[in-house]
Amino acid sequence: MDIKTAKFVTSIASADNIKDMGSAEVAVAGRSNVGKSSFINYLTGRKGLAKTSSTPGKTRLLNYFSINDGQFMLVDLPGYGFAVKLSEEEKRRWDALMGTYLTSSPRLKLVLVLMDIRREPSALDKQMINYLSANIVPFVVVLTKADKLSRAAAGRQKSAIASALKLGVDNILITSSLNKQGKDEVCLAIEKYLSE
Repeated sequence: MDIKTAKFVTSIASADNIKDMGSAEVAVAGRSNVGKSSFINYLTGRKGLAKTSSTPGKTRLLNYFSINDGQFMLVDLPGYGFAVKLSEEEKRRWDALMGTYLTSSPRLKLVLVLMDIRREPSALDKQMINYLSANIVPFVVVLTKADKLSRAAAGRQKSAIASALKLGVDNILITSSLNKQGKDEVCLAIEKYLSE
């Protein structure tokens, strides 16, 4: 599948406002600062589509992008793991937004869970994988920032991360927006889950 067009549609700030957008949905999840915005821009071929920021935890909304004129929606989820600076009320709203979306969006076909290839999966990463597994939400782990490692080191890290998450290596893809690596594999995974 080729991604030819991508445009921002809307942002949703609270669980009460989640609605059926009329297209299949592929969500992008990951820790704050894992490179979600760079990944989305690389995947869609649109440099400034998702706003990148050096401040982790910038995305606090569900951001919807229409791909190929409605073939599917790419949904950028708030980064997890940087909630320390949020008030308790904001944390609750954030949890409700994420939880409601992941368990009740009728058109959610796949979650791309982004992780930094250089890091061991965090407790929050494991929690996300367990949460998706428990709620039978299809997911693929996408390792970002592969340009920071040699090919051999990246391969070793992929195996170590698969083992830490108790997943098969086939459930893990390696990408780099800098080296333009992994886009075809991600698009193939999306295509597979959209057709199921």
